[in-house]
Amino acid sequence: MTDLEHIRNFSIVAHIDHGKSTLADRLIQLTGTVAERDMQAQILDSMDIERERGITIKANSVRIEYPAKDGQTYILNLIDTPGHVDFAYEVSRSMRAVEGSLLVVDATQGVEAQTLANVYHAIDADHEIVPILNKIDLPASEPEKVCEQIEDVIGIDASDAVHVSAKTGVGIPDVLEAIVTRLPAPKGDRDAPLKAMLVDSWYDSYLGVVVMIRVMDGTIKKGDRIRMMQTNAVYGVDKLAVLKPEMQDIKELGPGEIGVFTASIKQVRDTRVGDTITSEKSGTEMALPGFKPAQPVVFCGLFPVDNAEFEDLRDAIDKLALNDASFSFEMETSAALGFGFRCGFLGLLHLEVIRDRLEREYDIELITTAPSVIYHVFMRDGTTLELHNPADMPDMTHVDHIEEPRIKATILVPDEYLGDVLKLCQDRRGIQIDLTYAGSRAMVVYDLPLNEVVFDFYDRLKSVTKGYASFDYQMIGYREDALVKMSVLVNEEPVDALSMMVHRDRAEARGRLMCEKLKELIPRHMFKIPIQAAIGGRVIARETLSAMRKDVTAKCYGGDATRKKKLLEKQKKGKKKMREFGRVSIPQEAFINALKMDG
Repeated sequence: MTDLEHIRNFSIVAHIDHGKSTLADRLIQLTGTVAERDMQAQILDSMDIERERGITIKANSVRIEYPAKDGQTYILNLIDTPGHVDFAYEVSRSMRAVEGSLLVVDATQGVEAQTLANVYHAIDADHEIVPILNKIDLPASEPEKVCEQIEDVIGIDASDAVHVSAKTGVGIPDVLEAIVTRLPAPKGDRDAPLKAMLVDSWYDSYLGVVVMIRVMDGTIKKGDRIRMMQTNAVYGVDKLAVLKPEMQDIKELGPGEIGVFTASIKQVRDTRVGDTITSEKSGTEMALPGFKPAQPVVFCGLFPVDNAEFEDLRDAIDKLALNDASFSFEMETSAALGFGFRCGFLGLLHLEVIRDRLEREYDIELITTAPSVIYHVFMRDGTTLELHNPADMPDMTHVDHIEEPRIKATILVPDEYLGDVLKLCQDRRGIQIDLTYAGSRAMVVYDLPLNEVVFDFYDRLKSVTKGYASFDYQMIGYREDALVKMSVLVNEEPVDALSMMVHRDRAEARGRLMCEKLKELIPRHMFKIPIQAAIGGRVIARETLSAMRKDVTAKCYGGDATRKKKLLEKQKKGKKKMREFGRVSIPQEAFINALKMDG
């Protein structure tokens, strides 16, 4: 049993690739939490896809025991958090479980957009923040300059920032001392009724649902009967453990401690993140303030390439949703693609990660339709619809106006690329809010429509700035704009998988691009095929795919010209008839490539 004075709970926050997971590795290694033979790089990133992409997707926790210089042994609970904007939800909830944060800044790169976003999460949660400058072993590092930047841009004192190199291990003992001396101890009352916060939960094929909690007041023991306050469900605790990254059984968890338990819970859906857990009999009256549930921002359809794999896809999506509460899905059908699912994601990286996991872990080939966002459609009769799929757009004569989601985007970019970035944002219908300087880098704040960002904004931004810009966004609400549904017709048949919402001023350019692209992608048939883009009943762009022709006059030699004419007329009639009854087959690759918009 540890008294509160000797516990420290903290998380590590930083921009992508500034060295959070490597710093966590060194802290684990130096304190001997994991035996040398079991140690591996990024030990807290357990998913294959995390290791492959070199990013953290799920926040992970570990308990470290550290004998400090003052002769006491401290228990440090560390939560390693993701840096990507799509997983900001993981960051904000991890923050509520701890009292302090280590802010890791790369001494060669300085403060980036995500650094700001994640620090604001920490400040919102009332954290004590210890700045840490990483990568000081690199020749390009400028610690003094970066300290000034932290003070100017974020506004926290960086005069006693800890200088480390997480790769070589320089300065790691100073980090441990700073955690013990500069971060506050948790507060809590052992004798009060049990009050614990549900931080995370995941599915384990042997144990069922594993629930990670942070105990605020009271104690929890193996065998206790507990109640979830949001769902009112009652469970018995079967196993109580702390994570060292592997589970290690423990008799009880007291206030200020972070641990996991299992209680024969069947589905992850039954455990709501942010819920308060209390004892069944003498429970607490007051629940902890929970989190807002994660709101999906981007929607797209996932369809199996082979329709026979639909059942496999359904099983795979069910299993993935067990572990990822922020991923939502419902069934949908499409004339062109057959049966599939309409899925909601927190952003494009989240979409890619889920798609990669489905293809890799469950071996299913997928088609992804164009990503779209939620529009609010206001009807003439005063009702409002939420539109997830452009194909479901009601008749425009009944629509009063449409609102689209807007975001506030923060872009940090070196001075020489500023012009290109401003042009890119203007092209995407952005409204400039702010432009300030931090050293030689500009910080641009724009109000942008989310549907313009969802397609390929991030890739374009990286290419115009040679990879130097960093980008972060948050939702700010909805605003009315002149939006229309553009449908694509192939041989006068609408293809619902290719319909999309566009701004009226951009519709013609988008339509022309789409028709040109499809003309290249659809193979030629025996009859000519018109490819059209239309808004309502008005065609705004058209390309015609010419027919393949057989030379029917090859067998005519000599004789009258009317013989040839007769044969050509006969062929013409046949083609006309063929066009009425013929079906156009659009290959799967054509769908995927047509949806990749560039230019």
